[in-house]
Amino acid sequence: MSPLGRRPPRGGSLALGWLVLLGGPTAAWGQIDYRNLDDDRPTLLEDAYPIERHAFEFLAPWRYGKDRHGGSVHAFIPELEYGLLPNLQLGLKLPIAGAVDEATPDAGRDWGISGLRLFTLYNFNTESRVLPAFALRADATFPVGSLAGEGTRFTLKGIATRSWGRSRVHLNGAYTFGDDQPLAAAEAAHKWWYGVAADRTLFRQSMLLVAEVYALRSLSAEPVQVNASLGLRRQFTPYTVVDLGVGRRLREDAGPDYEVTIGISRAFAIAGLIGVGR
Repeated sequence: MSPLGRRPPRGGSLALGWLVLLGGPTAAWGQIDYRNLDDDRPTLLEDAYPIERHAFEFLAPWRYGKDRHGGSVHAFIPELEYGLLPNLQLGLKLPIAGAVDEATPDAGRDWGISGLRLFTLYNFNTESRVLPAFALRADATFPVGSLAGEGTRFTLKGIATRSWGRSRVHLNGAYTFGDDQPLAAAEAAHKWWYGVAADRTLFRQSMLLVAEVYALRSLSAEPVQVNASLGLRRQFTPYTVVDLGVGRRLREDAGPDYEVTIGISRAFAIAGLIGVGR
């Protein structure tokens, strides 16, 4: 990432990052974590940078979406991220959803686990004068729970980030391998999608503003959606970030009437890991 990005340079600044995570007086990584664009936090696209080595981050977003046919989904999506190696991040998601089927809206809302997702993200290069930052992410989605759909799916995503001062542009594209079987109610592994996002940092307010547009096909037989989202991330404490996002379809025949995301994340470390890999 650029010098204004969410991550400090690797190596000598690692000790500063640990002081921040453990409550030390120095402010570095934790105080600029609001620049981190995680997937769906608060918009679909993410940036090309993983979490710092041996750092943890716990994310707790809530999302509500409604379609034009009367179906709707509440989703609480707890997520844990861990920096296993330099430039390598691991993660786990376990969505809990409450869904109203658009075909039977009077039947009430069904609640249950909406699958189990394991993922890894590797950053191949930090941003240079010539090249953007680039990362590859791989997700495995398992049919765990009553609202998880059917079948195991594997998704590959390419991510690029380019900075111009306080502004950045992100390109994401993803493709899922697997049969066209019913998808999970929340955090579904869509067949393919691609999009572009732009963000702007407001340093005095410790805030990031982001806008995106993306195209998505959930299954091979489903129509292509074109959706847009707006979001913001705000530093609440040196280790805590809150976010808010809204989204809506741009085509009349496909996509959500609206989506709302509200989330909070907390960076932390385990003292027993201090010194590992220094």
